[in-house]
Amino acid sequence: MSENKIPYKIYLEEDEMPKAWYNVRADMKNKPAPLLNPGTHQPMTAEELEGVFCADLVAQELDNDNAYIEIPQEIRDFYKMYRPSPLVRAYCLEEKLQTPAKIYYKFEGNNTSGSHKLNSAIAQAYYAKKQGLKGVTTETGAGQWGTALSMACSYLGLDCKVFMVKVSYEQKPFRREVMRTYGASVTPSPSMDTEIGKKINAEHPGTSGSLGCAISEAVEVAVKNPGYRYVLGSVLNQVLLHQSVIGLETKAALDKYGIKPDMIIGCAGGGSNLGGLISPFMGEKLRGEADYEFIAVEPASCPSFTRGVFAYDFADTGMVCPLAKMYTLGSDFIPSANHAGGLRYHGMSPILSQLYDDGLMKAVSVEQTKVFEAAEQFARVEGILPAPESSHAIRVAIDEALKCKETGEEKTIVFGLTGTGYFDMVAYEKFHNGEMEDYIPTDEELAKYAAKLPKID
Repeated sequence: MSENKIPYKIYLEEDEMPKAWYNVRADMKNKPAPLLNPGTHQPMTAEELEGVFCADLVAQELDNDNAYIEIPQEIRDFYKMYRPSPLVRAYCLEEKLQTPAKIYYKFEGNNTSGSHKLNSAIAQAYYAKKQGLKGVTTETGAGQWGTALSMACSYLGLDCKVFMVKVSYEQKPFRREVMRTYGASVTPSPSMDTEIGKKINAEHPGTSGSLGCAISEAVEVAVKNPGYRYVLGSVLNQVLLHQSVIGLETKAALDKYGIKPDMIIGCAGGGSNLGGLISPFMGEKLRGEADYEFIAVEPASCPSFTRGVFAYDFADTGMVCPLAKMYTLGSDFIPSANHAGGLRYHGMSPILSQLYDDGLMKAVSVEQTKVFEAAEQFARVEGILPAPESSHAIRVAIDEALKCKETGEEKTIVFGLTGTGYFDMVAYEKFHNGEMEDYIPTDEELAKYAAKLPKID
């Protein structure tokens, strides 16, 4: 099909939507290392994990063999309220940059949660309801995951307890109020409501919090309250599985017009968006059917991939969760209070960590002032105000498109626009006022945290 017939927005029909999630682990030669019991350092059994997570989700977490897992009809029906999401050709951005590159973005902000997080929230809430639970607990950084989970729980009649990283709780009061509108309770973390919260506050007076802190508190509350389980918005295998709908739709839309991307770019905090976007393309690469360049983009203030260590570490600051082998900065690393709250996590998905360690994808880190420069540029020409997290991918997509301008290469670039930034106006204000600073941890600081990593035989 000729280029002038490719529309600005490519939509799939309802009957073209994925009917099964894709499990990239089935095609990985080197599987992600198993989660370990923090006490025995032995692989966690399903029975052990079911004390924290829903049983069906545990089965998905441990499944390394089945390439496709059917999406229950109830979840598919919910997806139809906001999916399929559009794949957009960034014609205006291309024109502004005067680049020969072709730029596409998968836009996941067309639902009330404002992000891709709803794809997994409804799945995890569905399995909790199926198990007969009363409610779930969770953490949230920037607030997209907490918002998505509160929406899903409201829809299914489940109680939802959210621990929100304190700096985001203070920076984004309206995000907090959306969660409360959907019936969730929202507590700034670290709080004085849990034993772990009290301990973290005592050890780090005045701390702005971290996702690792909030995870610890949410897990404590889930374990201590009968009828509750903990759910997580990123990092875990099950979450990347649910988010594969992003990549499956993206690939189907590209295939519809005979488009093959050269480069796929996504922001990376814990890995849910990036993992979901690249999964079917990575599957092709793993099977030797096609080749793509994958780029993970993370904050320079929290550089898990680019400056972290590939090792077993706790998923939380309170050190109560299973040990995961991942690229990590150390579980007690508390990043600076930057404005990409959803990317302020000390570790990275075990799946993505293994793929990165195997040389199947690249990673870069970028400073937040450069990220907001790209966000503003994108908003002015494409008409969408992007979330700070998404803007990391925008930054590198623009950089790569400008390289094509220099070389004359006509690369096709696809990136994930994970959500909108309308609750992030404090960050935009600081950027416009010249008050935003770039903090990059020193080698000495990172070495201090790396020295505390658990010793696994």
